[in-house]
This record gives sequence, structure tokens and C-alpha cells, in this order.
Amino acid sequence: MKLDLSLQRYVEWEVSNVMPIKGKYGYRVFLKYMDGTVRPQQKAGFETEKEANAARDKTIGELYAGTYVVYANVRVKEFMEFWVEEDIRNRVGSNETYETYASIAYKHIVPVLGGKKMVDINRGDVQKLYNEKTEYSVSVARLVKTVMNVSMRYAVEKKIIPVSPAEGINLPKKVEKKQYHTRNIDTQKTLTMEQIQTLLEASRDTPIHMQVLFNVLMGLRRREINGVKFSDVDYINRTLRVQRQLGKKLNTKKEDFPPETYGKQEVRLKTPSSYRTLPIPDYVFEAILEQREKYERNKRRRSTVFEDNGYICCSTTGKPRSKDFHWSHYKKLLKDNDLPNIRWHDLRSTFCTILLKNNFNPKAVSKLMGHAKELITMDVYGDNRGIIADCVDEIQTFIDEVIPKEEADAELKTESMDIVISAEDYF
Repeated sequence: MKLDLSLQRYVEWEVSNVMPIKGKYGYRVFLKYMDGTVRPQQKAGFETEKEANAARDKTIGELYAGTYVVYANVRVKEFMEFWVEEDIRNRVGSNETYETYASIAYKHIVPVLGGKKMVDINRGDVQKLYNEKTEYSVSVARLVKTVMNVSMRYAVEKKIIPVSPAEGINLPKKVEKKQYHTRNIDTQKTLTMEQIQTLLEASRDTPIHMQVLFNVLMGLRRREINGVKFSDVDYINRTLRVQRQLGKKLNTKKEDFPPETYGKQEVRLKTPSSYRTLPIPDYVFEAILEQREKYERNKRRRSTVFEDNGYICCSTTGKPRSKDFHWSHYKKLLKDNDLPNIRWHDLRSTFCTILLKNNFNPKAVSKLMGHAKELITMDVYGDNRGIIADCVDEIQTFIDEVIPKEEADAELKTESMDIVISAEDYF
């Protein structure tokens, strides 16, 4: 559906007196626009003149207050299609985020509320939706709640509804309340320092060695890892600029790209805070130099087929890696070395947790992780004191072996950090 958003930009209005309309009572609203056009809207179907006059008074109050609903006949299905395609598609930074919003709207909200008019949705409808989706899946219910809140606020802004029916509606009480951007970390799904060393050493002979290093020693997200280029490395200051990720470009189709490249396009990062410059530990820096030698060697040997894109994590012919390339290699590493069967993302969580457990400034950790707010880092990773309690005594040994110790930056002594600082002394 294509809504004409210009309808809400009326400059004057008039409301007729109540009159008989098709055996009942009603009135008309005339919206006047800058170009001189007038759009009438009929409000009818009232059983008594008194009822119609009460509705008319309410309409006049809404017109004065600027809360009058211009799109009174829009149904939830029509609105969701418009919102997802016209707002979300053009506003979010990644195809994955768009697909998540679209999936929740089309598969979980529209089938339940799609036939109702937006103006008729009430708080009871929303609560019933949340209850039903909680029975289906708590994680889905949380996503439905997010999509409802965001979409209904947009509907209020565009004068499709006067107030959000989702405002203040919570999931059923049996669902434990989840704080903003928090995540519970299973203490059984993190690696000890000894296990990290085992993983690093074992990954040397696999195609994902650099991916493992960027994850567990620098905290990069998997799509960020695949997008890192040699040109992002400052070889003098030993820093890395994180400035892209690989994924699907919004508003494109698979057939628009060469085979096997659709999900490997350079796209912008998750949030503005994801753009960051990170210190490179010595261990990782040396691995980057070795990887550069392999890259140049492969480029010479396979000159006719080599794709010189500059990606650090790439195939022997220079092609970028897919988002799931690491999975089978990673799972085999865990199994072959008797390591816990943890998720790939848990390596990033372990990196962050170790920094926090060593009293690394939370604001600086937040910047290193590319989190939007300090609150997220603390809530997600800092609330489980037992996460690495079993390996705290081993941390210093790992530091000495992997990352040469240097003088602490003077700014580490301050409570508030406004810049990204070296993590080397604390990892």
C-alpha cells in the first residue's frame, strides 16, 4: 500500500454540523491544503444525534490539538506493509535488520491483527498478541514487542492513530523482564585462558586462524572480520580501522550480482559507534604480516584468477569469505581439541568479559566493542561475576606469553574515557 503522507499536512479545517446520513447521523470534516485543494472525510453511522455531536466535539478537539487521525480506514496489514517497505527498508543499516523486522511483521503480527483497522486496535488486542506469541516463543514475543512499539510510534507520528496502543504493554508476567540490550551469558559457555591458548594454537593450520584472532583477541563481529582489509591497518601505530562489513545490500536482488557474491557485498556497519579504531596486539599484528605474505604469494601464483580485493580473511584466490564460512572449521576445532561447544559469538563475549574483569574502563571497553552505549557493555557482559572466575589467576601468564607488557597509558587512571585506548595491558 502507498499512503499519501501529504494528507496530514493540512493548513485549515472545517467541521460541518451533524446531519442525517443514510438513516443514521454523521458529520463531515473538510481538510484544506496549501495548494487550495479540499479533502472531505465523512464520519457517519451514529445511532443518535447526541452520539454524533459527542463524536463531532471530540474531532474538533483533536483538530485543535493536532492529533486528528487523517487515515481512519487504514488496516494493520496495509500499514505494516507500508511501514516495512517505506520506512524500515530505507532507514536500517543492513539487509539482515530489514529482514528481521519484515519477518516479525508479516509472519507474526499481520496474521493476528492484519484485518483490523489501525484506529480500532486497543491495548487488549496488543496484550492478547503478546500472550499468544509468548506461548509460541519467548524470543519471538520479545521481537514482536519491539516491532509493535517502533511501528506504533511511527503511526502516531504520521497521524494514522492518535496514541500508541502498545505503549506500556508488557509481556506476560511469567516472562522474566529483560533490561535494555541485555543478554545473559552462560558461564559454562566461555573459554578459560588455557582453552583460549589451545584454540589459538590449534587454529594455525586452518583457514580461519585470522578470523579466530580477530574475534577472541580484538572482539570483532563476524561480518566485520570478513570485511577487514590490509589497507585498514596502520602499520606504524599498529591500529586497525573497522569501517565496513560484508553482507547483503539493501534494495538489491541476488540476480543483480555475480554468482556467490550476493551476501558478500561491502555494506555499512551496524551502528555509528561500530566505526572504530582498535589497537592491534603484537600477536595479531605478527599474524597479519604473515597473512600478507601468503596473500601476495597467492596473488603471484594465481594471477589469472586472483581477485585483488585486499581482504585479510579471504580464499587462496582472494575471494571474500561468506558469513558462515568459519562454522564447520570452528566446530571441528572445538571437537578435536576437547573444547566446550560454545557459539562463535561467545569468543567475542569472552574478550569483552576479560577486559571488564581486569578493571578495564567500561567506557573504553564499550568503544573497543563498537557498542552504542556503555550501558550495553555493562549489562550484556559485566553482570556475571562467575564468568571467568575460574581462570583469573591464569590471566597474567597469558598476558606475558601473548602480549608484551608496556607502560599503562596515563589516561587509564581516569574514570571517564573519551577515546579508544590500548587493551594490551589488560588482556
